[in-house]
Amino acid sequence: MLHYNLNLSAKGPGIRMNRGEIFQILTHLRKGLLKMVIVVILLGAALYPFSKTLLRHLRNPLQEDLVAFAIPEAFLSLLKLTLYASLFLSIPVIFYQVWKSLSSLLRSKGLKSSTLVLLTAIFLFYLGASFCYFVTLPFGIRFLLGYQSAHIKPMISVGKYISFCAGFIFAFGIIFELPLVLALLSYIRVITAAFLTRNRRYAILLIAVLSAVLTPTPDIFNMALMGGPLYLLFEIGVVLVKIIEQKRAGGEIPLPKS
Repeated sequence: MLHYNLNLSAKGPGIRMNRGEIFQILTHLRKGLLKMVIVVILLGAALYPFSKTLLRHLRNPLQEDLVAFAIPEAFLSLLKLTLYASLFLSIPVIFYQVWKSLSSLLRSKGLKSSTLVLLTAIFLFYLGASFCYFVTLPFGIRFLLGYQSAHIKPMISVGKYISFCAGFIFAFGIIFELPLVLALLSYIRVITAAFLTRNRRYAILLIAVLSAVLTPTPDIFNMALMGGPLYLLFEIGVVLVKIIEQKRAGGEIPLPKS
């Protein structure tokens, strides 16, 4: 059987996947995708009557009136907001379907606490999204609006404002998964603490690139608002990797199957 070897660290056996395992994962993802779509649609239908209330809460950090530059923009913007809200509330289902597709592979590598990992992933996503909504987003909006003057008054499109906020919130939810991802990769011996420490400068470069890609605006300030927490999460992940290695050395964590 043809094998694909993914060895991302300088040490350790890495992950060995055969073609059958890859097809099995893709098959589970394909089946799970339909369930995700159904959940998002049903939640969207239930949330649309409350879309104006959701917009009012989303507008709180702005303290400015939103405008529509086209006749259908108000209606389409509420649909867009409903879709984002539905995706946001569907995260547990989406994560469950993705995890279900990968769980058989990870169990074969010795991972047993699958439920705990799934719950942690959901918690970290909502923690990151909440941190963005209550801390980063208001601060970033106030900073950007600080450039208005008597000659420059903002006229903010409702559609672009919704996309701006949703982009920030989902991006922060995703990047808060970094410590968990690093811990899982360490558990299955893809990375080591020494590897992460030795390549810290490349991690900083990658964080800068990700911040530029994930931040809805290209300004340095908002990139820093994302890059700072992302680097802190990286360092937390390094600490978790060291703890896992110490426990493995003490025999508290079973060796992953090769």
